[in-house]
Amino acid sequence: SIVLTGKLETMSREEMIEMIESLGGKTSASVSKKTTFVIAGENAGSKLEKANQLGIKIYSEQEFLDKIKV
Repeated sequence: SIVLTGKLETMSREEMIEMIESLGGKTSASVSKKTTFVIAGENAGSKLEKANQLGIKIYSEQEFLDKIKV
C-alpha cells in the first residue's frame, strides 16, 4: 500500500489517490510494516517519521510522478 503525507504541489490528495488506484495501487491512511512506500509532500509529519523508523522507501511527489512517467 502507498501512504500520502504532507501537502502535494501538483495535484490534490484526491487526484493522487485516484491516479494511484487507476494504476492498480492501493492507498492507506497510516504507515505500517505493510506499507510499500510513502509519497511525502511539504510539511510531512509523523507519517514520514514512522516511515523512516520502519525503513520504508520515501518518494517526493515529483520522484513518484517521474517513476510512473506522468
